[in-house]
This record gives sequence, C-alpha cells and structure tokens, in this order.
Amino acid sequence: MAIIEVKKLSKQFSVKLKEKGLKGSFKSLIKPKYKKIKAVSNVSFSVEKGEMIAFIGPNGAGKSTTIKMLTGILYPDKGDIKVLGYDPRIDRKKLAYEIGTVFGQKEQLWTHLTPYDNFKFFGAIYDIPEKVVEKKIEELRELFELDDFITTPVRNLSLGQRIRCEIVASLIHEPKILFLDEPTIGLDPVVKENIRTLIKRMNKEYKTTIFLTSHDVSDIEKLCKRVIIINDGKLVLDDSMENLKYHYLNKKIVEAKMKEQVNLDDEDGITILKDKGYNLKLEVDTKKKSIADALKLLNPDNIVDINISNTPLEDIISNIYKKGDKK
Repeated sequence: MAIIEVKKLSKQFSVKLKEKGLKGSFKSLIKPKYKKIKAVSNVSFSVEKGEMIAFIGPNGAGKSTTIKMLTGILYPDKGDIKVLGYDPRIDRKKLAYEIGTVFGQKEQLWTHLTPYDNFKFFGAIYDIPEKVVEKKIEELRELFELDDFITTPVRNLSLGQRIRCEIVASLIHEPKILFLDEPTIGLDPVVKENIRTLIKRMNKEYKTTIFLTSHDVSDIEKLCKRVIIINDGKLVLDDSMENLKYHYLNKKIVEAKMKEQVNLDDEDGITILKDKGYNLKLEVDTKKKSIADALKLLNPDNIVDINISNTPLEDIISNIYKKGDKK
C-alpha cells in the first residue's frame, strides 16, 4: 500500500533581480523585477509502507522543496500529494503527529538539556501520557545504546552521539514515516556505520518507512533498495538500487603515487583521467576490469601510495541526467 503518493507536483519561486551598484539597489527598491525559477516540475512517484528509499540529486535539484511540500511546510503550485492519506496543505497538524524528521545539519534538541529531558519535552509536545513516554524512552535508550550519555547535556555530546539522540527524539511519537536529511554528514566512518545499523534496525523493528536524502554513496548503497534521482526540478530516474549499482556504480577511481615515472595508455575498462608521471588517476570499469587488473598495470612494486574510491555521486547523477537529455 502506497503511503506517499505524489502526482504531477510543481513549485516555482519568484526571485528578486538586482542590478550592480548603489544605483541598481535604488532601482530594485522603486521598480523591482522578478525572475520565475522552477524548483520542482511535474514530479510523480509513490512510496510503499516500510520502504527505505533514497531521494537524491545535486544541490539545487529540488530535493528540499519536495520534502517541504510532503511535510506541509510549502504548498505546491500544481499537483496532488497524499501522505498517509492526508493532504499536507489541509492536514498539516494531523500529519505532524504521524511523521518525524532528522536533519544532519540542523539541531532540533535543546542543547542545554540532557537527551532524557529532551525526550520528555518531545513527548509533551505530542501529548503523549507520561507513563507511555517513559516506556518509550526506556525502549529506545536500550536500542540506541544511550546509557553512557542520556543524562549529559546535549552541548557536551559528540556529533555521533547527538545524531543518535536526534533520531530517538524523532521516534518518541512512533512516526510511520521518517524523513532523514544527510543523517551521517560530518561523522567519521565508524560512527557512520553505527548510525546506518541503527536506521536499519529501526526500519526492521518498527516498520518505519525511511525517506532518505544523502550525498554519501555508502548511505544509499547500504540502506536503500530503491533510488529516486531528481535534477533541475525534474525526476530523472526511479529504479532499484540493484539496477543502479550495476549500470552506474560499477566504476572505481584509483589514485596512485609512483616511485618511478610510468607511461600508460587507455585500454578497454581502464581510462586514464590524469597522468603526471609520478601521479596517476584512473577510472576502472569493474564490469570489464578488476581492481587487481589495474594494480598489475601500475606494477605494485612501483606504488608508494594508493587510494581507491567510488565515482562521486554528483558525477553519477550528472551522467544519468545527460543520458536522460539525449533521449
């Protein structure tokens, strides 16, 4: 059953234009000119109950605008939205009791209070009886392993600890949908993996539908089975993670510092992106060549330092969008 239904959604903003200099400032005050910018254009998709979905795109693609319309913060110019059967434009308050949000770059917790006091506060906001809140805090405290810092003021917590508490705060009222915006931003690899594990457990144990935005390929790859890509306000791709990985995430970037200068040529499956003699940057298509093949080409004995990474998500999105333009 679809719990989010979006049909032909569109939203545009009027942006005030200003000419250069003091004269331009006065001119814009007396006779302002505006430019229409399409933030979201004719977007349609649906999300099933219990799904973990990645909603991704480059900065300015329309992700935040779409999420704000789904949660009732912004109203669409055209199109229809149904979230848990509610129209966010009409039933924003009712919907707020059924959804939760976590923004990696924005705090919702009171920093001078302890996590425990924050949880109690959120329980009061949602009109939850005190005994029920206490039971929920105890349950989540154990699940998210908060014992060591649940009575420490939030301002004294590490970023990883704070993000855990942010997620718990958003779960106090047992939301059916959780919107996560860059939940692992700024975290070290170990803490990131812990947060991902907790999100997966939350989805499994509470059947919470996860609507995730992230620029971290690992977040998307490890958490989501479906990916929606939006760019320039338009839906570019809606596909399974399995298909996306096969067609687009099969390329690796190999950067190597060499002892001795080498000269290489492109070959099937290996593209030279940068060749400065002692410093090389290769793109390896793992459907055609393995990383081991690339290392043999470089000669392991000649390698001083090496780094292997995924193709940047921004590049993947850009390539998918370019292919969409050609169709």
